Amino acid sequence: MGLKGFAEGGIASIVAGCSTHPLDLIKVRMQLQGESSAATVHTAALRPALAFQTTATAHHIHNFPTPPPRVGPVSVGLRIIQQDGAGALFSGISATVLRQTLYSTTRMGLYEVLRTKWTDPETKTMPLTSKIGAGLVAGGIGAAVGNPADVAMVRMQADGRLPVPQRRNYKSVVDAITQMSRSEGIASLWRGSSLTVNRAMLVTASQLASYDQFKELILEKRLMNDGLGTHVTASFAAGFVASVASNPVDVIKTRVMNMRVEEGAAPPYKGAVDCAMKTIRAEGPMALYKGFIPTISRQGPFTVVLFVTLEQVRKLFKDL
Repeated sequence: MGLKGFAEGGIASIVAGCSTHPLDLIKVRMQLQGESSAATVHTAALRPALAFQTTATAHHIHNFPTPPPRVGPVSVGLRIIQQDGAGALFSGISATVLRQTLYSTTRMGLYEVLRTKWTDPETKTMPLTSKIGAGLVAGGIGAAVGNPADVAMVRMQADGRLPVPQRRNYKSVVDAITQMSRSEGIASLWRGSSLTVNRAMLVTASQLASYDQFKELILEKRLMNDGLGTHVTASFAAGFVASVASNPVDVIKTRVMNMRVEEGAAPPYKGAVDCAMKTIRAEGPMALYKGFIPTISRQGPFTVVLFVTLEQVRKLFKDL
């Protein structure tokens, strides 16, 4: 397989990432809805897990502040177009290209390498557990490589929701990374990296492993031939599995990466766990599935375009 697997995965990922970028941007905006109320949850509302619960504390803890009304993906998209024009739906696309080049090329290529090594040479099959393991390893390494572009992409996509004086106004992904390095330090480029790695491991394991599994099942049961119909069906099913598995981590990752840290002031979130607790206490547990509709609306087409393109690229590169 060698470098060919990396090239095939990279090309397919860039095509899929660019074609579904507006949906990803809408997802990020929806995940940030109600964030201000979550970030300012008073710490007095938190209590030790084993503390005795009085009537007063029970009333205080379970009565969450009423979150602002949620806006659907269509409304979010229309608002972006009305405020900033249709081109705003592609804000941060340069970061998407860099992210797919670094993250997805690495994860797709490594998965192919591991799949080749771990496939039984006699039966030509690979157990589901091995596919999941390959996805976890490939996703984790790919996320660590691509985290700077991921942070830049989230910030560029979220910038338009801020008041004009507070916008960062990054001109490109290079400008975003340069400004972050100068004003917040190199370490800021790996902010939320633990979340990125965890999410990438979940996405890659569920997406790539389930695609291979669904495809094998369809061909084994002879439901369809190995063609476009099989690729679309298996990839859409894989996209749904990946969306369900990754959405909670994705919400927390988006909020941690997007938080504004003022000099001399405490950050809104101390870390992933703190962000999750504040989000749940302020907005309820289902806040972790904010943006799920645009997530599946984006993950479905993304996965379909990814694997359909990948299969076609493999045919082109077959004799190389």
